[in-house]
Amino acid sequence: MRATDLNLEELLDFDPAGGPIHFGGERVVLMDATALGLLRKELVESIGLTGARGILTRLGFSHGWRVAETMKDAYPWDSEREWKVAGGRLHHLFGMVRFEPVEPREGGPAPFAESIWHESYEADQHLLYFGQSDEAVCWTLTGFASGYLSRANGREIYCVEERCRGKGNAVCRMVGRSLEDWGAEAEKFLPYFRTRCLTESLAMTAQSLKETERKLRSRRGALARAAGAKDDAPSGIVARSPQMKKLVDLARRAAKVDSTVLITGESGTGKERIARFIHEESARAAGPFVAVNVGAVPENLIESELFGHVRGAFTGAVQDRAGLFEAANGGTLLLDEIGDLPLPMQVKLLRALQEREIRRVGENRSRPINVRIIAATHRDLGQAVTAGTFRQDLYYRLRVIELKTPPLRERKDDVLPLARVLLAEAAARAGRKITGLTPDAAAQLVRYDWPGNVRELENAMERAVALATGNRIDVDDLADEVRMALPATYIPGQIRTLEEVERDYILAVLDATGGNRGRTAEKLGIGPATLYRKLKEYGVTRSAAT
Repeated sequence: MRATDLNLEELLDFDPAGGPIHFGGERVVLMDATALGLLRKELVESIGLTGARGILTRLGFSHGWRVAETMKDAYPWDSEREWKVAGGRLHHLFGMVRFEPVEPREGGPAPFAESIWHESYEADQHLLYFGQSDEAVCWTLTGFASGYLSRANGREIYCVEERCRGKGNAVCRMVGRSLEDWGAEAEKFLPYFRTRCLTESLAMTAQSLKETERKLRSRRGALARAAGAKDDAPSGIVARSPQMKKLVDLARRAAKVDSTVLITGESGTGKERIARFIHEESARAAGPFVAVNVGAVPENLIESELFGHVRGAFTGAVQDRAGLFEAANGGTLLLDEIGDLPLPMQVKLLRALQEREIRRVGENRSRPINVRIIAATHRDLGQAVTAGTFRQDLYYRLRVIELKTPPLRERKDDVLPLARVLLAEAAARAGRKITGLTPDAAAQLVRYDWPGNVRELENAMERAVALATGNRIDVDDLADEVRMALPATYIPGQIRTLEEVERDYILAVLDATGGNRGRTAEKLGIGPATLYRKLKEYGVTRSAAT
């Protein structure tokens, strides 16, 4: 039998009254083209164009491979070549396209396979639901051709569209070449054909989004500089103070290499944000950023959480599960609160960092990993090493580059810019039109020491937004501890006279006592007459106090 002799009536075996339909002895089903179009639409809308292309291409490849296997022994072919070229004829008989062979090209190496496709069902469906595309859209068709040719020829053959009706061409034109002949050009389409097509195609999407994000960020920075603004908030980090500017500069330099980074600082100082900044500025930006608080994971589960486990490794392990090291492959893994990691796990983590491989719980083989590790802690790991609660070798392995996040009380220049950013975010979440802070509220925020650091400031802004009665946050909208804060006697970079310090302090105590002059004089340790005289100098009248 020759490929051109294939006849649809002879290929299908079915009972006209209904029941299973067989093709070459294998059961098949009839599927409405519109239903396949709806499937495409759902995939694109749920996982994006790139992810949908990966799934549909792989579906077509598997279909073509299976059909080639079925056809090999189903008919007495005149020659093996007839079986190999039958894929195009089957494409035609299945109703997918109207197949037209193409004459060999003149000049240059001829493709392994080449044909013109008329009336592609896939182009029709894509045009119906999405309109004209910028790229070729016959994904299952190219996948089918690639799968059939690869199976029939015993080597990797990949087909792509040079032209496609889905992107405005009159017809679709397919070209197939071996993997070797495609060369470097194969990187453009090869991920869609792999068995891990979804993972790889989504990684391509992530890379594209990262590049777009970088361009937008660069454009916003250029516009801001053109408008005279300071570009001092990379990745949402407010850096007006010298300490934060230095930290951001060190983090940006650390991002250019793949060394392990240890970020230290008090709770709430923004260690995770610095870690994200390093990831976004690094060559791993297109990969995943995975963060885990190791101190919050029960000790008996931490190994499984980090390294994964195999089915039956312990009670409740009903299936294989990848750990966070594998989830972060190609990207960055943040191990937050690393100082709380139990000693037995410290040994296993050290081995993973040194060998660049992990072993799932219950598994007897190692898996290579490609992960950049960033660790963070509010503890003094040097003291923990001395106390014997943290391994010295792991400490030095993590502390290749150390970044220290300063507490908010040491970066007063950042308090108001940061408060305004957090205020805008909280107002947007609450759907309230809050335009900013009153001068008195702004002054009070700077006076407060913020022992909870940025996290406490964020909560304070959220509370103020919820309770504000006007369109600006006033002192009365702040929490008691913030509202009652007294002015600092010395603010770095700002030298004040003794008279100014005395005035601010007396007025702050008067405010803290609710305007009660008697209690104010008592707390200050001065006589009421002295207080009255000073208040008169400050322009505070008697009627203004209780």
